[in-house]
Amino acid sequence: MLKHAAVHFISFYQYFISPTLPPCCRYNPSCSQYAKEAFSRYGIFKGFYLSIKRLLRCHPFAKGGDDFLR
Repeated sequence: MLKHAAVHFISFYQYFISPTLPPCCRYNPSCSQYAKEAFSRYGIFKGFYLSIKRLLRCHPFAKGGDDFLR
């Protein structure tokens, strides 16, 4: 139940909020897509943990590049 709510919240962000912001993703897939996949695949707790780890790695000094969910 919470997993689906998290995925829907991220989808809302991707379709309505993200397009109004300047592009700033350093990773492929984007952090929001990574979080969406993490919640879908691993559930609310591990998905949240993986999403936070990814967001902490995403900063202006990060090298970026491909960083797919394992």
